[in-house]
Amino acid sequence: MTLQAERPQSVPADPARPGSWWPAAVTGLVAAAAALGAGELVGAFFAPSPGPVIGVANRVIDHAPTWFVEFGKSIFGLADKPALILGTIIISLVLGFALGIASRQNRLVGAAGIAAFGIVGLLAVAVDPQGSVPAAIVVALTAVAVGVGVLFRLLRLAGAGDAVAVSSARAAATDAGPGETGSNAPVVTEYPTSPAVSRRSFLNWAGAAGVATAGAVVVSRSIRSRTNVSTARSAVTIAPEVDTRVGEILTEAASSELAGTPGLTPLVIPNDEFYLIDTALVKPQVDPGGWSMTIRGMVDREVTLTYEELLDRSTTVAPVTLSCVSNEIGGDLVGNAVWQGVPLVELLDEAGARPGATQIASRSVDGWTCGFPTEAAYDGRTALVAVAMNGEPLPVAHGFPARLVVSGLYGYVSATKWLSEIELTTLEDFNGYWIPRGWSKDGPVKTQSRIDTPRRGERVQADTPVAIAGVAWAPDTGIKVVEVQIDDGEWQQADLGESLGADAWRQWVLSWTPSAGSHTIRVRATDESGYTQTSDRAAPAPSGATGWHEITVEAA
Repeated sequence: MTLQAERPQSVPADPARPGSWWPAAVTGLVAAAAALGAGELVGAFFAPSPGPVIGVANRVIDHAPTWFVEFGKSIFGLADKPALILGTIIISLVLGFALGIASRQNRLVGAAGIAAFGIVGLLAVAVDPQGSVPAAIVVALTAVAVGVGVLFRLLRLAGAGDAVAVSSARAAATDAGPGETGSNAPVVTEYPTSPAVSRRSFLNWAGAAGVATAGAVVVSRSIRSRTNVSTARSAVTIAPEVDTRVGEILTEAASSELAGTPGLTPLVIPNDEFYLIDTALVKPQVDPGGWSMTIRGMVDREVTLTYEELLDRSTTVAPVTLSCVSNEIGGDLVGNAVWQGVPLVELLDEAGARPGATQIASRSVDGWTCGFPTEAAYDGRTALVAVAMNGEPLPVAHGFPARLVVSGLYGYVSATKWLSEIELTTLEDFNGYWIPRGWSKDGPVKTQSRIDTPRRGERVQADTPVAIAGVAWAPDTGIKVVEVQIDDGEWQQADLGESLGADAWRQWVLSWTPSAGSHTIRVRATDESGYTQTSDRAAPAPSGATGWHEITVEAA
């Protein structure tokens, strides 16, 4: 007679056992968050070195293919950088979630995964232009230690990663009961002998770890805020005679003939309204006391300037319109400001630029680069190492303590913010950040015009005079004529506003009395060289948008 193994009685599911996947998943998620939080907290003490999140996101920006960058811009617009940071965090948490599940039977799997993340973070911070190897090592070790510690603790509380399946069929023959065989012996799953921990206890520990992580992030932000250079910036004094010249230009702009036209863009854009485009995930906080700029490369002698030296020599004041190559027809990624700085040609002459140096390359403290032909510094256009904007030290977001401003060139080839270095090289030997990503090597600003008022789709009053107004720009050349076409009628010449010089945009206005119905309005500009902007529409990539700005309005 064969004795049958007793069928084990069913036992209610215990979330603290590895049969339940969710405690392990929560464990991995919390452990990943704790590792990131610890890395950010420790990284804050090494500011301006980035923490692991920004370090990894910076490397994504550095190495992302063009299609990825353009996709991000198309989906998120100017919020693409916050989206990248958030995406980096989400991906890290999702991977932690998966690692937790993979650690249900063997916690070393999760530990190895967190260590791998630590290595990625270490490399990202170590190669960052504002990072350092010692900072990267300390940040990575701390993040891994905290992440693994939280993982092991929560796995133990959840009872996962320790279970061992034991088959009595594999027991010694002497352990088998009378008549029992290996083929029908029961399988027993043994759990750790440590005291059982309730679901509530597990969640309490997980919640505490989450709160501690959030606290670490808040504290890290507070620590990094201490490196903010606002106080140092506010202590900078502009020379009185320079400040007077800037004030005169700003007063002239504010009292210009068209200044009171409703809806018309100001002749000079206030600093806090000036467009912002750059690759910096976090705006660099550069202490002017420890900052210097070096001119090197194909020069007779290297020249290094401190901030105080540069500020003392910054006596040139010029209104210059800057434009982003990504600006769409009718877009607002363009602005005019009054810049103060040292002529670039003066510094190049001091360094002794050699005849074979055909390109001026420049670098930011965060590693961004660009380059433009050397002749652009010598052809008479405004080209400055700028320290002030509209009578104030450069705002941090616009490049404090110093940046490049070059009239007539798009920003992607010339407008380096947070400037750290200028290198004389050749056009063949250097490509700036955006060139390998498919943008044109040359970056001359296209002659353009824009309708500010009325707005697209706006309803205007029929049989009542309406001001059609906007701005037109051709930096380094100047605007000669602006014309407006209503429906398919003749082109009418608009009245031009005050001129602040060839480098600055011009306001324009045309009075129009509409009849009832729908009307299409177009604008085009002719610059001082005699070139009239083309009607052929082209996207911004790879060398700037072309075409006439066109809107439709309803008159009733």
